Amino acid sequence: MLEAGASDFVLPPIRPSDLVPRVMHLLRPHNSEEELVAHLKRVAASRQIVGKSPVLMAQLRKLPLYAGCHATVLITGETGTGKELCARAIHYCSRRSGKPFVAVDCGAIPGDLIENELFGHQRGAYTTALTAQPGLLQESDGGSLFLDEIESLPLPMQSKLLRFLQEKEYRPLGSPKARHVDARVIAACNESLEEAVRAGRFRQDLYYRLNVLSLQMPPLRDRREDIPLLARHFLEKYAAEFSRPVRDITEEAVKKLLNHPWPGNARELENIIERAVLVCDVPLVEGHDVELPASAADTPGISYQARKAMMVTKWELDELKRLLTSNRGNVSALARAEGKDPSAIRALLRKHHLRPIRESPHWHVTA
Repeated sequence: MLEAGASDFVLPPIRPSDLVPRVMHLLRPHNSEEELVAHLKRVAASRQIVGKSPVLMAQLRKLPLYAGCHATVLITGETGTGKELCARAIHYCSRRSGKPFVAVDCGAIPGDLIENELFGHQRGAYTTALTAQPGLLQESDGGSLFLDEIESLPLPMQSKLLRFLQEKEYRPLGSPKARHVDARVIAACNESLEEAVRAGRFRQDLYYRLNVLSLQMPPLRDRREDIPLLARHFLEKYAAEFSRPVRDITEEAVKKLLNHPWPGNARELENIIERAVLVCDVPLVEGHDVELPASAADTPGISYQARKAMMVTKWELDELKRLLTSNRGNVSALARAEGKDPSAIRALLRKHHLRPIRESPHWHVTA
């Protein structure tokens, strides 16, 4: 629908309170100064998302379309893939950009406190509630509420969030009256919500309500052509922040980065480049300045899914090198031997940055 050029849409049941404001906004002429401010915010937001790989661009192309409507968005992806950056880009590209963007890490708030944090409370709602306190929903009125790690919400809170999404109303703790808030909800999760639904840890109706529009952020190991771009982006950032003399990174160091599986994704890469900039006293970051974890098993805090993906990536890379060696770098012969399409083999080679170099009488593989 959005791809066909629609500016917005309304989910049934259709209520006048949902429909009328949208129609009025579309009929209202836009001020050129407002458009300029909005454009600047879009530029500022998009500059934080670095990359040009096809898998990343396929998701980023959705951002302007999603920003043009008010539907909920569900962003999935591993930790460190840039889910909050995309949420902010959607907000700052939207008509809500002049209102607050409120980010909540649901996994960092104890289950018995999350309702108070989101909905607030009235004076006397509990023993220590000496004054009324607005919740984060109230703070995001007119803007966007970003709920990170949405899978961490307790089931009773999921029910109350569902009611808010359906009615745009909530009830603060201790309040006899419901309150109306116009906040767009953008949710993010690190795991499959479909699996959480099957396991009974997440409400199916809430999942459907959140997953109106979706983004799937690819892990860094699937967009390796973006690693040099990200590395130089972070290098420039921290060289300026720490007033270091570093200006660039050597090919040896880049190759070292390309061969790492990146279980922590762009966030892990940023931390490693930050450390390299701090220890480097010369204009170029060398290979020995880049300190990488020895293996997935030695890296704390990595999920089973990420470890499995790392092992699959490593096996795939080693197997490609072995097959290229046994076929002396001949991609067509390799494809025939394995019963694969040569274009599929070449796609895998590009994915892993492998390039068979044939030189008579010897040949080798570069990565």
